[in-house]
Order: sequence, then structure tokens, then C-alpha cells
Amino acid sequence: MPAQLLSQPNPPPDPSHIPDSILSLRVDVPKNVLSSNELDSIRRFRRAADYIAAAMIFLKSNTLVEEPIKPDDIKHRLLGHWGTCPGLVLVYAHLNAIITRTNLNSLLVVGPGHGAPAILACLWLENSLATFWPKYTRDRQGLSALIRGFSVPGGFPSHINAETPGSIHEGGELGYALSVSFGAVMDKPDLVVCCVVGDGEAESGPTATAWHAYKYIDPAESGAVLPIVHVNGFKISERTIYGCMDDKELTALFVGYGYQPRFVEELNDIDQDLASSMQWALDEIHKIQKAARSGNPIVKPRWPVLILRTPKGWSTIKSLHGEYIEGSFRSHQVPLPEAKNDPEERKMLQAWLESYKPSEVLPNGEPSEEVLSIIPKEDKLKLGQKKEAYAAYEPIDVPAWIDHGVKKGTQESCMKVVGKFLNLVTHSNPTSFRIFSPDELVSNKLDAVLEDADSGRNFQWDPASRAKGGRVIEILSEHTCQGMLQGYTLTGRTGLFPSYEAFLGIVHTMMAHETTWRQPVGSLNYLETSTWARQEHNGFSHQNPAFIGAVLDLKPSLARVYLPPDANCFLSTVAHCLRAKDYVNLMVGSKQPTPVWLSPEEADRHCIAGASIWKFASTDDGLEPDVVLVGIGVEVTFEVIAAAALLRKLVPQLRVRVVNVTDLMILGPQGSHPHALEDTDWDALFTGDGESDGKGRRYIHFNYHGYPVELKGLLFGRQGLERVTIEGYREEGTTTTALDMMLQNHTSRYHVAAAAIRGGAKVNKKVEVDAHEMISYVMHLAQKDREYIYANGADPEGTFDVPKFD
Repeated sequence: MPAQLLSQPNPPPDPSHIPDSILSLRVDVPKNVLSSNELDSIRRFRRAADYIAAAMIFLKSNTLVEEPIKPDDIKHRLLGHWGTCPGLVLVYAHLNAIITRTNLNSLLVVGPGHGAPAILACLWLENSLATFWPKYTRDRQGLSALIRGFSVPGGFPSHINAETPGSIHEGGELGYALSVSFGAVMDKPDLVVCCVVGDGEAESGPTATAWHAYKYIDPAESGAVLPIVHVNGFKISERTIYGCMDDKELTALFVGYGYQPRFVEELNDIDQDLASSMQWALDEIHKIQKAARSGNPIVKPRWPVLILRTPKGWSTIKSLHGEYIEGSFRSHQVPLPEAKNDPEERKMLQAWLESYKPSEVLPNGEPSEEVLSIIPKEDKLKLGQKKEAYAAYEPIDVPAWIDHGVKKGTQESCMKVVGKFLNLVTHSNPTSFRIFSPDELVSNKLDAVLEDADSGRNFQWDPASRAKGGRVIEILSEHTCQGMLQGYTLTGRTGLFPSYEAFLGIVHTMMAHETTWRQPVGSLNYLETSTWARQEHNGFSHQNPAFIGAVLDLKPSLARVYLPPDANCFLSTVAHCLRAKDYVNLMVGSKQPTPVWLSPEEADRHCIAGASIWKFASTDDGLEPDVVLVGIGVEVTFEVIAAAALLRKLVPQLRVRVVNVTDLMILGPQGSHPHALEDTDWDALFTGDGESDGKGRRYIHFNYHGYPVELKGLLFGRQGLERVTIEGYREEGTTTTALDMMLQNHTSRYHVAAAAIRGGAKVNKKVEVDAHEMISYVMHLAQKDREYIYANGADPEGTFDVPKFD
């Protein structure tokens, strides 16, 4: 069966066996909100927007169909998704009307992935497109430019993206609309986000979890989300799950989630039905908020949800070549795919477009007065011009980290130190900073942030954390944390997403996008710990540093990756990232106690530079080295220093320079990234062709936390790469000891020491003479340690004592 078989358009679901009594829990409301004039204006707005949306998919000329459509009037490639457009236009029209009537402060988040024609049409009607894209003026010329330029090179794509005014959600990947919406209303008490969830999108895992997100909304301090589930029954070629559920099943589902469901499905009177339903929903929202803000909160309030049933591709042609179009999957994308070449389809397209009577609602290519009457008069109320969506950034107050640094020479957990600092950040920013964590703050040793009620958790269904102003959202869903972080950040605030290293890859396709007209926003800040290097008892499933590569793949103007080597460096990095704007910041570190190599002042200089020579671990402060050893990451840097100490004893004639890199982006070729080192600065750290002994560049060995291939790609273009060797994560490991993880992935002190001897032997004859013997001995030590580990279940005593240098 290549596609869905249909016996009728808009097929109803089979009846369920749930008792009819469940329907008493759905909401009924009187349908009497709209006056006759408002009703007429809404219908005219819908006709105008539906016409523009359909024309955008097909036409490149004759954009008001003032004459018969010719083949040359139709685009060469027909791209776009009609099926969801009528429903989105319906919601937009009614949200406009209620904003006009009540001055509601609202954003619209659109979940259905490819609904751009509908939203762009509405934005043009309200004159928001021209505000940001001047060529789309609200006249015949601007309308023709919009219709002609849709889904062609240089024009808008078929999905809502960052170029769409008013948007805070990319429609290309389904599932995140709800969580983005809930993040947006946090700490915005007057904001209502209307979120359209498509019934295809509703089948995704991120959406299924996000229905619980209201349980993290304190109505005293935050706004509200009004979800509208658009059930049009079909995906690309199959019916949807929700489309096959009857009202009893959907009522049971949403009542179980904790919502009050209201069905909007009276097609003959859909405008009164939706208008009355939206007004009821807003009244319910205000009732819940008023109770919370007056000191008498409703425990476990039941928030409203609207379930909108309309036919797929509503108002398009009924059938084509004996197949149903309206009310079927065949209207999902382009209902008339051969309109350019088939006279019959072209004739049907003409009739379809003329059915909207564009001359009435768009006389001379401009919206009629009736259409304009439901659009808010003030630009600040228009959905496409909300400051919250593009110009709302509030810098946060980041305490001076250096005052909270720890003593050099001690052993400290980076995460414990950072947790205490984040506790200060939350107190300094009680309405503009939040932490979104997949239930791992305690495990990741960031629990100091939970010490105070007003900085702790914000789970409204738990009496222990209800209505206490907590800044932490903990929900065991990386998808939901990502969506909330995105919504919170893009509406002007600052967030942090700490997670186990292995699980951040779940969200890496949902990262940033640039535009020219959006004003700065806070950075998307990811803190990655519980890494493969010390996963210890969790096993191979908790080993995956691939998120580093995902960030490296972003545009250089966005991507920032930091691997601070100790607690003071991590404090400096966190403080920097929380202040930064418009970046995707990834910070990778350890939760276990590790040496504090640098004082706060030294760490400050090191982080500013991005890398430095660690003289204390180098021969003669790093002067005239035979080999350069580079650590990038907490645990692998320890192994580099341990290797340097071992070499000092075993091969004293080998001159070693130790370098630590904390800002990964400095390594790329000059000009490849804003942080990339100049060639002369690279040579100063890693040696160059002009070394004083005339032997040229020294061999460099990188001991890297991530996948070696990432570092190879980053370094490509630098001079002298034939003298570079790299070790990193090799996909080896299990439940074992910390040293064994290093041994299995060839990042141990012994592997580093062997690489150093091989490299140094190329330029130092004294090292070359004994190189084979010493390499063999070093690897023998590695084997002995591994035998000890497997015999005793622990690393040899003293393995992680701080290395000492004579």
C-alpha cells in the first residue's frame, strides 16, 4: 500500500470503548463572542491570508489572478505545504481579533513544520514583514514580491525559521514548540504564548513530554501557554494518531495530563466556536493567575487546551483524478502538482484561487478596511513585531568570579565550585536567570545551587518547591530542557543547560541560527560533565563526547568550545559565558576532585589567552623544547602533566614543553574563527620553522578529550601538521577505573610519554639513542598498571597524586 486508502474525505475516528461519561470532563461554552462585524472581518482576513498562502506556493506572476493563469505564471518548482495553512490562518486571525479586543500581550509559536505560507501571509497583512524586510511593502508591489519570492533562491523557505518576524521556534524539526513556549513565558507574568501543536508533531517524543511542562510554571511569577492542538488528521501519506482518536479518547488523554480540553470542531460556525473557546481559555488562565497572585493559589490548576478539528487543506479543491484532495493527505503539500503543464489542473487552480474573491479582500493588492479592522492598531501588539521575540535581551548581573576562586595546589571539584558560584548568580538575577537540567544537578555535583529555596527547584506539583521562586527546572528530558532554554533565551533572558556529556547529543540539531535584524540575545550555554573519562560505574552508554563536534560544525561566528583544566579556569569560563551574547557556548569539565593548577589570577590570564605554556611542568620553563605536549580537557591534561613528570625521571635529556588549551577555537587556522591564533602566536606556543637551533618545528602531541578526528579537522590548514600526533576518545571503555579508561583510549601518561620520546628523538640525538628501549619500558609500566587494575579492581595507590617536579 503506497499511501493511505480512503473511503471518504476527512474520515472520522472509529468509536472507542471508553464510557460516554468521560465527555462530561470536556468543556462546553456558549458561542456568542463575535459581533456580526467582527465575524465578517475575521472571515475576510482568512480569505485574504488563505489566498496569499496558496498563491505563494504556485504563482510567480499574475499574482492577483486578474486574468487566466498561463503556464508562465506558475513557478518552475512547486514547493510548500498547503495542508496546515488554513488552520494556522484561522488561529492567527482569531488571536489578532482577541489582541485587538483586549490588548493581550501574546506571542504565537507554530509547531507544524512547514506552515510558513500561512504565517508570512498574515505577517504581510499586518504590515510586519515590511518592518524587517522592506521589499515586502503592504501594497501590490510588495505582495507580488512576497508571492513571487516564496520558496525560490533568495526568498523565504517553506518552514518558519529565524527570518520569520515574531518567531522564536524553528519549524524544521518537529516536537519542540510546546517546550519553547513554556520557556518563553517563564518570568514573563503578562505574556500568553499561543502554541499551535500539529497532530503529526504530537506524535514526537519531545511533544509528549512537554505536555507536563506547565507543572513547572508558577502562575504568580510567570505567564501562560495556551496550547491549540490542530487535528487535521493526516501526515504526508498516512493518518495521524490523534486523527484516529475520538473525542472520548482525546478527553481522557488531556484530562490525564491535567488539562481542561475544549473541542473546536463546528465547521459550519468555526469562527464563533474558536472565538468563544479562546475567550474561555484566557478567562481560565486569568482566574488561575489571579488566585496565585492574590496569595490563594489553586493547587494543581487545570490549564486550558483547545483541540481544533478542521479538514486537512481546508478550502482547496475537493478531488483530482478521482482522488480526494481536501480532507486527505494529498493536500499536505502541493494539491495540484502538475498545474504548470496540465490544463485541467491549471483550470482548477484558477477556480480555487478565485474562490477567495481576492478583488474583495485585496483590492488593488492592498488589504481591505474590513481585513485591517481586526489587526491591532499599535505595532507593539502585532504578533510579528513583539519585542519579546527579537529585542528583549536583559544582561544579567554576573558576580566577580575571582573573589570566589579556590587555592592553588588544592584538590577541588570543578562542578562543586561552579555550583556555589551559580547559587550567587541565581540570587543576583531572580527573574532573568534559570538552570534547565535533566535531573542531574546532584549527580553532577552542582547541588550547591539547590541550597536555598529561592534558588532551588521550581516544580509546582511538589509542595517542597511550590511557589518559592526557584530558579532550577529539573525534568528528565533533554528535549524539554533544550526547548525551555531556547524559549527563555530568545525572549531575552539567560539560561544554563548542565548535563551528562553522553546525553547532550540528543539535542544537538536544535541549536542556533543567525539573522541580520534580530537584536542580541543571551548565549545558549551548555555545561557538560560526568564525562567518559570518569564515567566509572555507568558503563559504555555514558561515554560520548560527540557534542563537541556538533558545536564545532556550527558557523565560526556562533561556536565556542571550552575545556577548562581546573576549578578556577572553570569559574572564569562560566562567568564569561553567562555574560556573552549570540553564541553557542559549550563548557566541558569534571565533577571529581582534581588539582587546582592555577591561582585565580593565573587562571584569569590563561582563559583570556585561551592557551598557555605551563612552565612548572616544562623543562627550563619550556625554553627550546624537543617536543610539545598539549592537554585539552581536565583528565587528559592531568595525564600530560603526569607524563612530563615521568619523563623528567626516565629521560632527563628530553626537553619538554607542556601547553594547556582551554579555548578549543584558538587552534584553527589563522582567520578561520574569531579566536583562532595568528600564525606567529601559534609558533610561539607550539614552535615554528625559525627555532634557534635550526631544527625547525618540533613534534607536537595532543592529548584531547574528544574524538581525534574533530581536532584533525580543526587543525587542518595549520603549517607543520606532519609533525602532529593526536590521541583522544577511541570509543573504548566500560565500568572500570579512571586510569584504565585512559589506558584503553591511549590517553594515559604512558601513551603520552611514549609519543613524547618518539617526537623528541627526531631532533635530539641523546633521546634517539635510547628511544626504543625507553618506549618499551614505558609501555611495560602501562601493562603492569593494567594488570594491577584487573587483579585488584582499583588503580595503583598514588596514581592520581599530584605529580612532582624536581
